[in-house]
Amino acid sequence: MSEYQYYEFQAVDRPLDKDAQEALRSISSRARITATSFSNHYEWGDLKGDPRKFMEQWFDLHLYLANWGTRRLMMRLPKRFLNSMDVDPFLREVDWVDVLTSGGNVIVDIHRDEVEPGDDWDDGSGRLAALAPLRADVLSGDLRVFYLLWLTAVQDELISDDKVEPLSGIGPLTGALEAFAEFFDIDRELVQAAAESGVDDEPISGNALREALTAIAEDEKTELLLRVVEGDSHVAAELRSRIRDKRCAPPSASCRTVGELRRRAQEIREASERAKAEAREAERRRQAEEAERGRRARFKALKQRGDGVWGEIEAEIERRSASGYDNAASLLSDLQALAAEEGSQSEFARRLASIRTRHEKKRKFIERLIKLGCESDD
Repeated sequence: MSEYQYYEFQAVDRPLDKDAQEALRSISSRARITATSFSNHYEWGDLKGDPRKFMEQWFDLHLYLANWGTRRLMMRLPKRFLNSMDVDPFLREVDWVDVLTSGGNVIVDIHRDEVEPGDDWDDGSGRLAALAPLRADVLSGDLRVFYLLWLTAVQDELISDDKVEPLSGIGPLTGALEAFAEFFDIDRELVQAAAESGVDDEPISGNALREALTAIAEDEKTELLLRVVEGDSHVAAELRSRIRDKRCAPPSASCRTVGELRRRAQEIREASERAKAEAREAERRRQAEEAERGRRARFKALKQRGDGVWGEIEAEIERRSASGYDNAASLLSDLQALAAEEGSQSEFARRLASIRTRHEKKRKFIERLIKLGCESDD
């Protein structure tokens, strides 16, 4: 396959009505279209439409993947949930992310080229489902996905060592954050270093939640309840956003510098390489010990068979087949090693010379002896 592109869109807040689905069908006759999604892949053509326009009109999430390394993720959110002042510290050095206003919404467009595709084939299906929780997190005031975008600027050496991270870490990582870092090929050691610290994200206790709700003015509570009755799916996210401590207030002793993050990432990388080297060495030793046990077992069996093994060798040679020659040469190789251990090399050399003389015209057999190092002294 010379070219592959995958497009997927999801409608989260409001399903697509019949007119919207018909409009999408007029754009693509092959796409899979439901009341909440649009997906299609292309091997020779392309989507006949602008994904950003799709987001403005119909969808809340979009994922794009191309097998040459381009990756894209878009999120549409009501603009009251995302203040440009909140995300600016994360995105100042990131030139492949756009945050734009469309009516009452904000669209976050993350579009990166030259992402390392990896060795395993990836058709894109299932990717958006893994990333979808990030939108709900942002609605609730969790800005850690923007920290990961900031981390790409650290990875690309666009930020100096003395700068301070915009949040006090991103730990503990969620599955969606891990999926995002993997999708955009963000340095895993940097991500791990960033995740070693983080704000306390434990579930809010019932008492704390009750206190926070009690502090809301009565008229505002009535308005919130009215929105719930009318089906507004954002009320819970809005309340969580109020309670959450969104940001590390710089300067803060708990926030690390870029240099500290880079040094810690290097330590993690070196520790990982040492662990891999130790694992390889342990596996090498295990295989060597297993091979030695096998060798000892073969030697024991050869000694028990005594001179009869030489008759077996002759029988294998007379089969005049590749497997027969292999079996004979293998037995001779073991006999040679056993003779070296027991100091009977001269007897082995005498018998081997006799076999070579009798079968010198069997060229394939002689080649096997040479390859295994089964040589007589003559």
